[in-house]
Amino acid sequence: MLGVIKIGTRESELAVWQANMVKELLLQAGHDAEIFFIKSEGDIDLKTPLYEMGVQGIFTKTLDAALINGKIDIAVHSMKDLPTQLAMGIVLGAVLKRGNFKDILVRRVPGQAPMGIAQHELSRAQNPKSVRPSTIATSSIRRKAQWLHRYPNDQIENLRGNVNTRLKKLEESNWDGAIFAAAGLERINLRPANSIELDWMLPAPAQGAICIVCRDQDDSARANCSLLNDEPTAICTKVEKDFLRALLGGCSTPISALAELEGEELFFRGNIFSLD
Repeated sequence: MLGVIKIGTRESELAVWQANMVKELLLQAGHDAEIFFIKSEGDIDLKTPLYEMGVQGIFTKTLDAALINGKIDIAVHSMKDLPTQLAMGIVLGAVLKRGNFKDILVRRVPGQAPMGIAQHELSRAQNPKSVRPSTIATSSIRRKAQWLHRYPNDQIENLRGNVNTRLKKLEESNWDGAIFAAAGLERINLRPANSIELDWMLPAPAQGAICIVCRDQDDSARANCSLLNDEPTAICTKVEKDFLRALLGGCSTPISALAELEGEELFFRGNIFSLD
């Protein structure tokens, strides 16, 4: 072993899963590592919609402080949570191979088969007025805007919390369904059987990717992180984040982006909606 690397993470099950994944990769590379749990502001206030909080890096800034203060050596994030401008003194160390970047709709009705949801979505897409308006929950202004663009008569409810909390809230609600990131549910084996991928909905920039940040002056951490970097994912997520930054976007702006490599070519799709 070449020394203990201190990994900082949020306390949610998904965040811990991601940190453990990085820890395992570092162990395979010959480095011992220990995980430190840090609560973010975004995990404390679970009522205010993210787009109303007016804070960039709501899930990352407490980890940034721990990193700058030397309490941890690296921090692990869902890359979509990173602000387009990292805090001074912090750099991107690695981007891991991307998981599922899609959003999914989870219906509240217990035991409803995936085909039933697919048919429901198809009928609404073909004739939105033929099916009664639905109530869909999400805290994402991006998901809200794209959903209302497709289904303008629906009602959107705010849904905050980690994935476990949001699934529980959905189960106890009178909503028709809620929108989640597929990767988050799949990584901790919580994706319900009655969910359907929303192929028409473009994801948040860098959705489905896990990243590691470190201090820019910590050459050892930067070298260790670089071994875990997946170049195709790093290229695509940088393009998506650059698109978001060029439009001065953040969690309060309904901006989506997806870059995909096919051989030597990169294909990009992006969109921006009004808030409603």
